[in-house]
Amino acid sequence: MMMEDQEFRNKVKRIYLGLALFFGILIMGSGGIMYKMINPSFLIFDKKEITETYVEAEDFDKIENGIHLGTGFKDDEGLQTVIVSCTPCHSAKLVTQNRANKEGWISIIRWMQETQNLWDLGNNEAIIVNYLAKNYAPEEKGRRDNLEDVEWYDLEN
Repeated sequence: MMMEDQEFRNKVKRIYLGLALFFGILIMGSGGIMYKMINPSFLIFDKKEITETYVEAEDFDKIENGIHLGTGFKDDEGLQTVIVSCTPCHSAKLVTQNRANKEGWISIIRWMQETQNLWDLGNNEAIIVNYLAKNYAPEEKGRRDNLEDVEWYDLEN
């Protein structure tokens, strides 16, 4: 009976040791995951290198053919204010794909302030609106131009 008692105790000890090891690993793993969520860059192999660049860093502020290379914005008065105010939150392409007059751009800015947490632009708002209304105004053209100087021919039956 004594031998069976000792054997039973050894089995229970192994079970407790296995459970302690299992829960220890579980707790350490959970702690690591939580730390990773708080500080995602703590592992050196997580650092991702940007391999695809469209504009070299030293060329970011260059203007070629009237276009700011870093953003694609047209070069005009107020360009730097627009870059500083618009591109921290979204791509310049989001701006350039839109067209509006002054009232329309003001309406877009108000919508962003009400729903997207855009800050008060202060005196820069007039600069931004003037730049956008001038360079990204609605295009009046709805149809293509009439065809001119075309040699027409009769189709044969």
